[in-house]
Amino acid sequence: MVAARRRQQQQCRWRWGVPVLLVLYVGYVGMGAGVLQALERPAEVQAAQQLLQQHWELLANHTCLGGPGLKRLIKGIIQAYKSGITLQGNTTSLGRWDYSGSFFFSVSAITTIGYGNLSPSTVPGRIFCILFALFGIPLNLILMNEIGQLMLLGVQHCAHRLEEVFHWQKKVSFLIKACALVTGLLLFLLLPPLLFSVKEGWSYEEGFYYSFITLSTIGFGDYVIGMNPDRTYPAWYKNIISLWILFGMAWLALVIKFYINFLESSSDFCQCNKKTTEMAEDLMDSNKNSMTGLHNVESCNDKDTKTKGPDESHTYTAPTEAL
Repeated sequence: MVAARRRQQQQCRWRWGVPVLLVLYVGYVGMGAGVLQALERPAEVQAAQQLLQQHWELLANHTCLGGPGLKRLIKGIIQAYKSGITLQGNTTSLGRWDYSGSFFFSVSAITTIGYGNLSPSTVPGRIFCILFALFGIPLNLILMNEIGQLMLLGVQHCAHRLEEVFHWQKKVSFLIKACALVTGLLLFLLLPPLLFSVKEGWSYEEGFYYSFITLSTIGFGDYVIGMNPDRTYPAWYKNIISLWILFGMAWLALVIKFYINFLESSSDFCQCNKKTTEMAEDLMDSNKNSMTGLHNVESCNDKDTKTKGPDESHTYTAPTEAL
């Protein structure tokens, strides 16, 4: 009976768990869409109005320019910028597909970041990109898992050393999580924006935004390192950032795993409380049934007493004839 009840609870959980999570997911995404629309829509409208105003001012000040010719020039500039080519006076800047740029693109491909600012334009390049990502993504996942385990072992070793020195036996788990969180925040989220401020000219907020968007593999592509044609980047810059991405993604995966485990443990705790409540209710019901049974027995005894009372109170006397 207990096994049947557990099976029924699991079926109920599977029946209602997915719809509830789906409703929460859609509601969360819908809430995010509403907030982003309220925050970003006015800026989009203002930018569109400024672009249209500049377009008409350019045509008004330069009457020799025609509307179709200007549109073709704008499209050509946009396409060239997507290919990584920008105008610098009478020359153009190249460098996105040199070896360092190609190496950084390879890392962004197999880590599934996919900034979108750069992509292969030739058919052989696209075919190779598919095959490269097909075998590279599993390899990247295996490597990130090993790096994450290595980082976790390092943090555990530090925590055990602290335990030996300060004799904190009951705080090992807390130290592991605290050290991993603080060290990761410093190395992968708080300190890199300072480097980006120097090399890219970004503000600290922009660098922090780029760091999180990159390590979480969202990769919008609005901020990408090494793409400013007006700046000169050292040869080691993109290689160091590639290593930062690899280790940072492993650290962030550990943080997300801890968070998921916390949510699951909280869910299990709620389930345990629910099961404890159900067991208490079952115990109360069984006690109630037991008391009801005792009451019924007492009632039956009372009824038997009342039924048998006159017979038992009647004293048997022998007939006088027998005397």
